[in-house]
Amino acid sequence: MLGDDPTIHSFGPSRFLNRELSWLEFDARVLALAEDERLPLLERVKFAAIFSTNLDEFFQVRVGALHEQLRAGVAAPSADGRSAEQVCSEIRARVVELLARQRDVLANELAPRLVEAGIRIATWKDLGEDGRALASEYFVSHVEPVLTPLSVDRAHPFPAISNLSLNLGVWLENPETSAVAFARVKTPAMLPRFVKLGEGEPLLPIEELIGAKLDQLFPGMRILEHHPFRVTLDADLELDEGEADDLLEAVAEGLQRRLRTNHPVRLEVERAMPANMRELLRENLELRSDDVYEFDALSDLGDLWELHELPRPDLKYPPAVAVQPLVLRDEEPERAADFFEVLRREDVLVHHPYESFRGSVEEFVWQAARDPNVLAIKHTLYRTSGRENPVVLALCHAAQAGKQVAVVVELRARFDEQANIERAQLLEHAGAHVVYGVIGLKTHAKLALLLRREKDASGGTRLQPYAHLGTGNYHARTTRLYTDFGLLTADRDICADVNEVL
Repeated sequence: MLGDDPTIHSFGPSRFLNRELSWLEFDARVLALAEDERLPLLERVKFAAIFSTNLDEFFQVRVGALHEQLRAGVAAPSADGRSAEQVCSEIRARVVELLARQRDVLANELAPRLVEAGIRIATWKDLGEDGRALASEYFVSHVEPVLTPLSVDRAHPFPAISNLSLNLGVWLENPETSAVAFARVKTPAMLPRFVKLGEGEPLLPIEELIGAKLDQLFPGMRILEHHPFRVTLDADLELDEGEADDLLEAVAEGLQRRLRTNHPVRLEVERAMPANMRELLRENLELRSDDVYEFDALSDLGDLWELHELPRPDLKYPPAVAVQPLVLRDEEPERAADFFEVLRREDVLVHHPYESFRGSVEEFVWQAARDPNVLAIKHTLYRTSGRENPVVLALCHAAQAGKQVAVVVELRARFDEQANIERAQLLEHAGAHVVYGVIGLKTHAKLALLLRREKDASGGTRLQPYAHLGTGNYHARTTRLYTDFGLLTADRDICADVNEVL
């Protein structure tokens, strides 16, 4: 009988999946979409880009934490029985395998089909006379003014390499002394990765353009060779929350410290990079050989998103238009119903992005902000978009109108810390009461609660609560990308539970 089998009650290492390796399998499924021939061409390119950006986050967060364990000498295995050293070794093997798959699908499937569709990524050598003239003009007007080449010698130590920046490593020779030096040129992140040279011309990666113009950056020097490389840093803020009297100040200081001191966890180099340049980078970044990954034609493939943004609807899915839930529509076109009237009758479950986030959740908060009978709004924010985020603006409007607005802003939302600090300060300036999360925990809840003064059956007034509970974030962009559910309700039991959390 099953109940007599002792293995059913065993919770040894064999019963657990490794969280890092299982995350890689998730990203492998993203890559499989890039390999799926049934998808439109630029959708496949998009998934190849998402695979790369996911991998960037994986190294910053998951591999960064493993490196921290190695530096601290943590020997205890995780629940699945693997040590940090073992996990790093298995990660490398799996990542190398996945990168080979990505290279194969890009080189043998996507790139040739893009050329057939009139989209070609060229090297400098591929350009004709007209293309080079256009590229040179773009370099002088847009690129050269923002470049700051840095050489390494006795007077100039190895420079700090910013996280996920694309760089060129250059060997220079002084013709007068024959002395050879290393220099680093950082490609400007504010410029497009792929330079559009003109109608009928191919796209030119910006590192190709800079590499072709290095003699203008180092006048009088002989350019021996150059190769692109990229560095990934640990994204940990290294907060000591137990000692933090002011969480906002602690996160702000942690962001500054992360820019200056966080450790490298990955070095990506062009396969053709010579061993002496590769070793110079690896040693100065204090990385192991297993932390070095090779690429062939292009690095930083997350920038393939730029190709997906090209105006080629014939190579993409037809655009999906989110619909307004019928129950939330007014009889007049282009106008929302009175949400409070609707929710007093029934709960409304919305399914994003198929049903409009703007026409449901954002409208719910805006109606609350404008309604003079709404006295208080409580809200959580984990990830938000820019300063024009509609939910944040509605909360500011409500606070400025004299409503009691209380917002829990989770400052430690990974990679959104600076944005959340800015949103928190914006809300405070508008008069909202802001709470910066809970020490030792992250607030992932997506909740909103408002209290509205309404007439009761006896002719008096009462406070009627309304709530929103969601699986996603109050982020205008991601609500159009990710599948999430939201519940709008006036149920007093549910609202009481939301109030307990807030």
